[in-house]
Amino acid sequence: MSNDFKNLVDGIRKSKNISKEELYRIFSCNEEEKEYLFSVARSVSDNIFHKEIYLRGLIEFTNYCRNDCYYCGIRCSNKNVERYRLSKEEILECCNIGEKLGFKTFVLQGGEDFSYSDDDMCDIISEIRKNHKECAITLSIGERTRESYKRFFDAGANRYLLRHETANSEHYNKLHPDNLSLENRKRCLYDLKEIGYQVGCGIMVGSPFQTIDNIYEDIEFMKELKPHMIGIGPFISHKDTPFKDEEDGSVDRTLLILSILRIIFPRVLLPATTALGTKDPLGREKGILAGANVLMPNLSPGDVRKKYMLYDGKICTGEEAAECIRCLQTRVEKIGYHVAFVRGDHPDFI
Repeated sequence: MSNDFKNLVDGIRKSKNISKEELYRIFSCNEEEKEYLFSVARSVSDNIFHKEIYLRGLIEFTNYCRNDCYYCGIRCSNKNVERYRLSKEEILECCNIGEKLGFKTFVLQGGEDFSYSDDDMCDIISEIRKNHKECAITLSIGERTRESYKRFFDAGANRYLLRHETANSEHYNKLHPDNLSLENRKRCLYDLKEIGYQVGCGIMVGSPFQTIDNIYEDIEFMKELKPHMIGIGPFISHKDTPFKDEEDGSVDRTLLILSILRIIFPRVLLPATTALGTKDPLGREKGILAGANVLMPNLSPGDVRKKYMLYDGKICTGEEAAECIRCLQTRVEKIGYHVAFVRGDHPDFI
């Protein structure tokens, strides 16, 4: 490996900054250079998180969505989706099962489904908070008003995941219909931060029309936003979307970006995503070895999991939650890490 590449990576670690030229260089690195990048990212992560992998219990409570994003399998115009909504009681039961299994964080994720009013959401959140006082409650339910976000926060929600998808408006408009705007997406993220949530943004790697320059803009935007969590996974096409014939994103490039983000944002919470595990049977392990420190197993009821298909081929739709956790624990331990049954807050919130 050339000293130049080693110096480049060490320089990024020291400055917590990357130039566009350096990003291009990393994307053309060879196997030996890649391993060096991964080892630096691992060392940054291990110094802060001590080889602990945090678990989040994912509850996909509705696959109704008012939006028609061109990449998403549950887009409103997809007539082939078998739609479902979980009742408050079903959501609470998922949390009860999760806590018995050791989960200390629940992620309520769904399409933008306004049949759950703000009152409904506050009722669900406050009930979870009452029953599981020590647990963190994460929401991932898309774009809402600042007032709604504040109400959810006051009801007991702690964290919010809202991928920005791309920080370039032109690219954003190629992925979404005209009624959605990057400007509003960013407004939501800044509102969430100001209210006091731990906030997550993120991108699909290899989404249609994405350039390396776009990825550089994403990193610059993240430096400005200073998120507590960053969700990164490869784009995977879905057969019932306008992007059905587009090429999937690369696992390799996803891992490189995970490493870069870990080095630039040492304390960020960085999941090894289900999409990564879908594209590569060892994708989640590779993600951890590239700097990720979070896994998000599914707590949704078995009968609805196959209906929440954002992309084709999604893994772990048939396993029971307990079985899934045992499997993840074994996988994580095999690579020298261990699952930590803790809330796993961002260090700024501890």
